Amino acid sequence: MVLESLISPFKAENRPGRLVLLGFVYSSVAIFLSLWIFKSYSSLIMVFLTVMACIPLLYNTIKMEEEKDLQDMGERWLLKEHAKALMAFMALFFGIALSCVLWYVVLPSETVSVLFETQTVTIQNINPHITGQISGNTSSFVRIFLNNIKVLIFCVLFSFLYGSGAIFILTWNASVIGAAIGNFIRSNLAYYSSLVGFEKTAQYFQIISIGLLKYIIHGIPEILAYFVAGLAGGIISVAIIRHDFGTRKFEHILLDSADLILLSIFLLFIAGLLEVWVTPILF
Repeated sequence: MVLESLISPFKAENRPGRLVLLGFVYSSVAIFLSLWIFKSYSSLIMVFLTVMACIPLLYNTIKMEEEKDLQDMGERWLLKEHAKALMAFMALFFGIALSCVLWYVVLPSETVSVLFETQTVTIQNINPHITGQISGNTSSFVRIFLNNIKVLIFCVLFSFLYGSGAIFILTWNASVIGAAIGNFIRSNLAYYSSLVGFEKTAQYFQIISIGLLKYIIHGIPEILAYFVAGLAGGIISVAIIRHDFGTRKFEHILLDSADLILLSIFLLFIAGLLEVWVTPILF
């Protein structure tokens, strides 16, 4: 109960910058514990340990957002209030991803290959689909959009069934993105080290190059959409636990959650447009 008690939901919403540091601490502690105790399975254990630390904060924040729904305020006011929680969630996500980037870069290659083994396999599986030039056509957009909708549905279901279950999907994505960016940095450090004659340093950083850093452009609205959907599912879950089901206030909660889900679909639509038509132009 130590790590999860470092900050309250109210402070998290009003000072989201602290959540970056908190996410970094959660992930870093999970990484070293997983390497120390479960090294062979550390690529997955560190995700679970990070999720365990995040769940109390996310669940209490979702409970606080559900209480706002019971105040019979307008939808515009509610969305503005929910935006504070979403900013806090995004800050936590970036902190986790930043931790993965740092430790991917500085740890020895042997440790990195074990710590991010599953993440690297995932990146290599999706790499053939995204490293080539994506043609700006409707079929590519539809395929990407529908795949993202499937992930969004999982976020809603996980949050509905487990309260703040979507944090598992989002922490996993943070570890994959962190590994991809860390690999990008590590590969370039190895390249430039070899150019100036530091062969040993180059060998330390040498690893298969996976250039996914350019996908951060569409990744931000995409991850935000998943958080919005997770918040919607979590609010409904908390409302049912509190026995608000069947009341007039529950109808208001459903309306608010529906607005959040529509907002998340819109964000995925924007992310799909960026991925298909904007990213290939810039890179």
